[in-house]
Amino acid sequence: MKYAVSEKYRDIRLFTERLVEPLSAEDCMVQSMADVSPTRWHLAHTTWFFETFLLAEEPSYQRFDDEFHFLFNSYYNTLGEQFPREHRGLISRPGLQRIMSYRKHVDDHMLERLQQHDFAQRHAQLIEVGMQHEQQHQELILTDIKHVLSCNPTWPNYQFLPLDRAAQPRKESSPADWIAIDEGVYEVGFQGAGFAFDNESPRHRVFVEQCSIDRQLVTCGEYLEFINDRGYQRPEHWLSLGWSTLNREQWHAPLHWHNLDGQWMQFTLAGLIPLELEAPVAHVSFFEADAYARWRGKRLPTEFEWELAATRLELAGDEPFADYLLDHRLAIHPMRAPKSLCGSVWQWTASSYVGYPGYQPPAGAVGEYNGKFMCDQHVLRGGSVATHSSHIRTSYRNFFPAAARWQFSGIRLAQW
Repeated sequence: MKYAVSEKYRDIRLFTERLVEPLSAEDCMVQSMADVSPTRWHLAHTTWFFETFLLAEEPSYQRFDDEFHFLFNSYYNTLGEQFPREHRGLISRPGLQRIMSYRKHVDDHMLERLQQHDFAQRHAQLIEVGMQHEQQHQELILTDIKHVLSCNPTWPNYQFLPLDRAAQPRKESSPADWIAIDEGVYEVGFQGAGFAFDNESPRHRVFVEQCSIDRQLVTCGEYLEFINDRGYQRPEHWLSLGWSTLNREQWHAPLHWHNLDGQWMQFTLAGLIPLELEAPVAHVSFFEADAYARWRGKRLPTEFEWELAATRLELAGDEPFADYLLDHRLAIHPMRAPKSLCGSVWQWTASSYVGYPGYQPPAGAVGEYNGKFMCDQHVLRGGSVATHSSHIRTSYRNFFPAAARWQFSGIRLAQW
């Protein structure tokens, strides 16, 4: 039976609110750094998206509050000014209760109109973008609140369910653990039915040298060996900008790692726990991932090498990974399809985030969604434990600046 758009919309919107249930109103207003947005800003901004791009175009619709158009606009310059991102934590009003009223107001109007065939058909693409956009912010809610709670000296937990501790014991590496890719010209990029963001197209050809990609992610235990070998004190492993960033930020280990009385601990959504050596290392920057790869005598894969390896596994029906993503039960869900390199942590690639050959951003304000960020960013692939299981595919391109660490970002190695 076809999954009705109205049902999908309702499920996604309710799931966002389920993610917020463990939090207090005070939790929801904290902004711990410029990259982190308060939880209630996420609740309002995702609502703003549907109001601005869909409902506001309807002659009969009345905005919930005219001031919200400015307060919760993220970066759409063609729609007017935005409140500065780094100061979102200062928006103490509207309060959480009023923001939840805003969500209900917009949901009531959206669900009413989604019953109208003409509205749903006319805006089908934008409705889908809005739902996918909300799922992106569901992931941000988890990563942002983790950073917020990590700044609290009492190490509070989001909930006892260990959302970010999904791992399977890593086996000893062998040649069979590497996915071989032959030299040749390949097609990459999104194809087939279903949704994809504009930055995943057009499908195009790339030449790839013979190489191989590790089937397994780098673990905390393996990364600890890098630390113990003075990896953070040896400039020969680091890119120049990475070395200067390390020294300026005083990095000594991945974000959320703490050496307390000689024991390594890690802060998780379930609180502070001993470092799990077999878990995939997370919360490392591109600079750290690249330095670790150099230390191991390996390298990071390009995004196209990664996609080819993932596609090969998908087509072969192989499932050699502990692939974990979030599901609607607010639980870690072992993926069954697509069978790929997806899950656990986003994986840094060696590729800069640029448009594919022939790429054109969509017309209008929604064209600002991806294209204008194609500068000074690196591509990550694969999804994480905070990514919903319905919101990932092998062509999906995430992107962050090289120094970003607060996301669930990890390492998969490649070699020539």
